Amino acid sequence: MKNYNPQEIEKKWQKIWEEHKLYKTPDKSDKPKYYTLVMFPYSSGDLHIGHWYNFAPTDVFARFKRMNGFNVMEPIGFDSFGLPAEGAAIKRGIHPADWTKENIANMEKQLQSMGAIYDWSREIISSEPYYYKWTQWMFLQLYKADLAYKAKVPANWCPSCQTVLANEQVVDGVCWRCSSVVERRELEQWLFRITKYADELLDDVEALDWPEKTKTMQKNWIGRSEGVEINFPVISNKKGDIKEQLTVFTTRPDTIFGVTFMVISPEHPKLSSFVIQENKEAVSNYIEEVKKKSELERVALEKDKTGVFTGSYCENPLSRVKVPIYVADYVLMSYGSGAVMGVPAHDQRDWDFAKKYHLDIVEVIRGGDVANEAYTESGEMANSDQFNGLDSKEAKKRISDYIEKEHLGKRKINYHLRDWLVSRQRYWGAPIPIIYCEKCGLVSVPETDLPVLLPYDVDFTPKGKSPLATNSEFVNTKCPTCGGKATRETDTMDTFVCSSWYYLRYPNPDLEDKPFDTDLISYWLPVDTYVGGAEHTVLHLLYSRFFTKALKDFGYLKFGEPFKTLRHQGIILGPDGQKMSKSKGNIINPDELVKAYGADTVRTYLCFMGPYDQGGPWNPKGIEGIYRFLTRVWILTNKQKDIFSAQELTVEERRFMAKTVKKVTDDLTCFRFNTAVAAIMEWFNFLRGKKTVYGEEIKNLIILISPFAPHLAEEIWQIVFNSAKEFEPKLSVHNQLWPAYIKQHLEEKEVWVVVQVNGKLRDRLLVAVGTSKEDIQKLAEGSPKVSKFLKDKVLCDIVYVSNRLINFVVS
Repeated sequence: MKNYNPQEIEKKWQKIWEEHKLYKTPDKSDKPKYYTLVMFPYSSGDLHIGHWYNFAPTDVFARFKRMNGFNVMEPIGFDSFGLPAEGAAIKRGIHPADWTKENIANMEKQLQSMGAIYDWSREIISSEPYYYKWTQWMFLQLYKADLAYKAKVPANWCPSCQTVLANEQVVDGVCWRCSSVVERRELEQWLFRITKYADELLDDVEALDWPEKTKTMQKNWIGRSEGVEINFPVISNKKGDIKEQLTVFTTRPDTIFGVTFMVISPEHPKLSSFVIQENKEAVSNYIEEVKKKSELERVALEKDKTGVFTGSYCENPLSRVKVPIYVADYVLMSYGSGAVMGVPAHDQRDWDFAKKYHLDIVEVIRGGDVANEAYTESGEMANSDQFNGLDSKEAKKRISDYIEKEHLGKRKINYHLRDWLVSRQRYWGAPIPIIYCEKCGLVSVPETDLPVLLPYDVDFTPKGKSPLATNSEFVNTKCPTCGGKATRETDTMDTFVCSSWYYLRYPNPDLEDKPFDTDLISYWLPVDTYVGGAEHTVLHLLYSRFFTKALKDFGYLKFGEPFKTLRHQGIILGPDGQKMSKSKGNIINPDELVKAYGADTVRTYLCFMGPYDQGGPWNPKGIEGIYRFLTRVWILTNKQKDIFSAQELTVEERRFMAKTVKKVTDDLTCFRFNTAVAAIMEWFNFLRGKKTVYGEEIKNLIILISPFAPHLAEEIWQIVFNSAKEFEPKLSVHNQLWPAYIKQHLEEKEVWVVVQVNGKLRDRLLVAVGTSKEDIQKLAEGSPKVSKFLKDKVLCDIVYVSNRLINFVVS
């Protein structure tokens, strides 16, 4: 018998599978379809162990569905535009296109070593013209529908990278890539009108089979709020003259009598008029500090609350109490009116602010201890004039009615969601297909002229404007409407645009005359199971949903949600329990693991190491244990063939096999990979302990292992069950049907009952299921292992658990 040599076996079968196109997915089939997809991987150049943790267990799931009779598509491609490639190219003195192509070539080899069922004929690369032609087409469809527009808006600006950054690319006030302090600037930018779909995005998320936390984050990001806009008169001098109105939006009109201060955004257009002379320097310095923070950081609940007093006051229109006006970073101009009323007794953020700046805390809803924390639940109204004694829920309605009746404000619905800023002042991205003509204004590039090619010969070093603006050959063009002189848009698109529709391209990657074939899209879409990191719970998923809904409205799609089921993988930590990083020296290189143990071992260990959505620290001993397990499987299944007789299995053997098949089937269906592997191991240990292992057991064992260790399973299958020895696709283990089980086989005819004396184990009895307490007591008392502990003792009690345990309590 040959030793288990995973490197030899894996290269052999990867070559054979490719030669026979074993995993080529037919466009259509009589089988039910199943579309499994991992989130668009970025072409970073190397697959780290986190990539493997995303890809390998997902491939296990895809293989499982395939063996259950589905026509499975599990495609792969590369999200290859973006600032990291441009930055790396500048640092290395290499063109982003060349750097990206080298990275993709390396990653393709790494992915192929994994042994996944990727159909490489469907590969897409977002930086190639054949793909971004249709990204530009998408832009034009949105522009025609007035869902793409240009406006002057505040943006995160990195002075070092010389480009706009998305909110998630600003960490602790600095650029995620170069660590430069980020500024807020007013810039002319292209935006997508995603806010038009706010209600639809909010309403439809509930029905999706997504993690509840992810759905909640989507809802919070959209942030639909029903409330009231209230006008607070601003007091302009010590005499109390009213200068102007400050409009505030609140979802809690029931707390208006508890307002003790007002907070406005640093970007509020009226801020300068509220700041008195002696406070101008402090406010100005504060605003400069705020510019270094992203909006995500400013609104984080756990951050310390900061603010500066403007020196001005406003009057509560209901209580007539004068309250101070502060400027604070946690108020955003993009939400509501850019001003909020501070109600510290009933909002924890306001409570923290009030405590820090020694402001009054007035309870207006009874039920809590507002001296120690804010009370945010409903209750009886107090200190609220004519509304005292009402339930706060009823008071909310009545106070809203009163505000509208007295013309103090009006009911309104607000959203946290803002339009999607898609302009980027960088080179390595899809050019925006817009032309500027002095005579005709903004003109769309005709669809027949797409793609607008990204020129290769461009100085892409940071200049404070798009590098494309320096290429006169690119910039200067003719107006497609009047034929006169014109210039091209020189900003490129946010890479999120590329990844917002890629799932629509995989069914038809080579289509030249349109982005997708409607017939194939109707067959394959929506994606059945989508798998990726929880860090994409908001933006990428929200943008993809927006694209799908817009394309449906345009008549191109018949469905409104791109991903039926969503699953997140956890994070693999270093052996030291910390997040992996090069600086900490705790990076795990999967290439080295494949060389040492083989891809099958790496795949199986990643599935076994813990709950998939949790991850955990890397354990070198754990992967060695999996290697030993697969080696034992190899040894057992390579024994003399005469052990694989067709003898009928015993009741216990058949029950154990049926129980294992059911457990693995149920667990893989629910992404419980770790417990599925554990069940296989338990059954394998049972098989090893027998004198004879039968053919039916070996057959099912290999099939159950095959999604996890596809190369090992194929090698064993061909040795044991392919007498012809010539490989044929139909004889592959991966083209076998998943084993079924008969429910009756799960029923236990006999059970082991534990016998204890005063809680200590003394014996085990094998009895028929349902044996009475009396009969088990007689059997136990007759056991020499038990009787010696009962002799000369007084029986005080008997504790009995049917089919499980009997415990004699003696003294």
